[in-house]
Amino acid sequence: MSWTIHQHITINCMRIDTISNSSVLQVGSAGSIRSLSQLYNTGGFTSPAPQLGSENPLSFVPLPNPS
Repeated sequence: MSWTIHQHITINCMRIDTISNSSVLQVGSAGSIRSLSQLYNTGGFTSPAPQLGSENPLSFVPLPNPS
């Protein structure tokens, strides 16, 4: 059995704040998702970023305090 799906999507406004290297953005149906990875050096950096120490002051994922 073979299915043929015709789909029409109209998007007036779509705001995407952040897409990371492992994100997948899909609009509508897809028979397969092909990965695409693009790296850009828009800041003109010439060396890797320094490593964070063991005491990281930044918390990227808010964790609840156990009570």
